[in-house]
Amino acid sequence: MKSYRKELWFNVPTRRSFVNITTEIEKCMRESGVKEGLILVNAMHITASVFINDDESGLHKDYDKWLEKLAPHEPVSQYRHNVSEDNADAHMKRQIMGREVVVAITEGKLDFGPWEQIFYGEFDGRRKKRALVKIIGE
Repeated sequence: MKSYRKELWFNVPTRRSFVNITTEIEKCMRESGVKEGLILVNAMHITASVFINDDESGLHKDYDKWLEKLAPHEPVSQYRHNVSEDNADAHMKRQIMGREVVVAITEGKLDFGPWEQIFYGEFDGRRKKRALVKIIGE
């Protein structure tokens, strides 16, 4: 069995953003040489997310608005975590959107359903963060 590991680094210039990383994940898959297996992609920071959904700007705006309603950034004083920080909302948004995804690799391709893409979700940006790509298979 083959095993492959790579870290993808991000420095999102805004507090919140969704970045389509499907192309980078496909590149990793090709580099790995795995034709049949599994690929794990996970955010290695507790204020970021990796998720699968449609790459449609209206949906991303809806997600941003919905997440901000569920866990608003301001006022920062509403969160106990923010006694020494200002990112409690980012932790909660990450919890909702998820830490990681696992995708099957079949015949050398990501085995997606229609419209599925992989995204890195940033909820406390403006600094360097990373996601792990781990691939195993034959």
